[in-house]
Amino acid sequence: MKIKLLLFLYFLNQCTAYCQQQYRADSLQVENLNALSYKIRLTDPRKTINTGKQALEVARKINFELGMAEAYRVIGIGYAYLGENDTAIAKYSMALSLFKTTRYGEGEAKVYNNIGNLYKYYDVEKSLNYFQKCLKISQKLNLEELTAGCYINIAHIQIKQEKYDLALKTLNQSHEYFQKTKNSVGTALILQYEGIIYEKLNQHAKAKDLLTRANELAKKKKFYNNVGSINLTLASIYIREKNYQKAQDLINEGIQNARLSQDKKLEEDYIHTSYELEFAKKNYEQALMHLRKKFKIDSIALNSVESKKITLHQEQFKFIEQQKQTEILLERQKTSRVIFAATAIVLLLSLVVITLLVLQSKKRAKTYRQLRELNEEISLQRENLNRVNQNQELIIKERTQDLEDKNFKLSQYSSHLSHEIRSPIATIKGLLILEEEDLMEDKELIQEIRKSIEDIDNKLMNINHMLHNPKYKTFVISEKGDNDVPPSGE
Repeated sequence: MKIKLLLFLYFLNQCTAYCQQQYRADSLQVENLNALSYKIRLTDPRKTINTGKQALEVARKINFELGMAEAYRVIGIGYAYLGENDTAIAKYSMALSLFKTTRYGEGEAKVYNNIGNLYKYYDVEKSLNYFQKCLKISQKLNLEELTAGCYINIAHIQIKQEKYDLALKTLNQSHEYFQKTKNSVGTALILQYEGIIYEKLNQHAKAKDLLTRANELAKKKKFYNNVGSINLTLASIYIREKNYQKAQDLINEGIQNARLSQDKKLEEDYIHTSYELEFAKKNYEQALMHLRKKFKIDSIALNSVESKKITLHQEQFKFIEQQKQTEILLERQKTSRVIFAATAIVLLLSLVVITLLVLQSKKRAKTYRQLRELNEEISLQRENLNRVNQNQELIIKERTQDLEDKNFKLSQYSSHLSHEIRSPIATIKGLLILEEEDLMEDKELIQEIRKSIEDIDNKLMNINHMLHNPKYKTFVISEKGDNDVPPSGE
């Protein structure tokens, strides 16, 4: 029984260890896929979406809530870079809900930052509100990188609000961190926004220098979207300076980078910049073509609004359903944890009970063995006592002649002998009765029997001594039972 229990516990432990190891391996895979998906967002947003979906699938299988939330977030980032803002906001909403459920503040702050980036081209007030939520959480949790990123985004809103001096101060709050950590993305964005600010302040030379540095850094790191955005501003500056060839080169390069980053909105912005270039060159026919192209794109975009609304409703419905499923999964997981904990407690208690039973059994066996040894010792002492009595009889028979001389002694001693010897024997019998009734502990029984036997032995030795000592003609028996007191006058 004991071996079977140990085997069962070992098997259970091995199964638990394997499940934990497999969960750790799968969760690590989810984290790696999410990290890769986020890393390639600037160069290949389509791949960002596909990699994020792989992470989401694995996270769902193991009920890894944080992994699911981060997967939704990076998928939303991919759709945002592709200009599919309706899908992006749906994914962000799913991520935000899961981060709130798991109470993961850093993830919640990142999603607020992502949503703010969606609104910054359409509703600066909403965008600023989300950036401020992000900033509040990141400062509370001491997340330096996220805090610095929030400051950059807030500066972008301040530029749109034409608060240029305030925007420069806000950018300075994050500039030191990105330089210290050598974060190329953050540094390129700061240089870009500073260039835009100085361009708005009509300091074109300084603006061109900052934007050129930002362009070189973005090209070096292959940040296609950043290169496209920077070239857009530089092209506008060169159009004002009537350096049309340089402006055209930047537009061509920018369109190429916009296509590489798959940013449709950026491509549309370049159509408008191309119109401005041709109009400045007084090439009205070409400018009109660009304007028609822009109008056509706007018309198509307008016609697709209803479709996007329907898609958004579908995404919202999917989100609600997925949220319900997630809540069900979380509840099941909590129940499973409770069941697992209860099972573990029951097994632990069973193991304790079995251990106690084994110990009790061993204790009983030990007590039984000790009692048997004591019984053997008592039997041996009884045999010894019998031998002593037999020896006394032999001595009496052999010394019949001496008995005539000791009759007087024995007559005086008989009453005392009957009292003194019977007393310890009666004590022994009483002790044996107590032992049979389990009213006395083994150690105490042994101790009392030994005392009685020693008492008997001492009394017999004294009797033997006085019987064989001729100078003792008679006995004087004290009240205390002392047999070795000589008679008066002796």
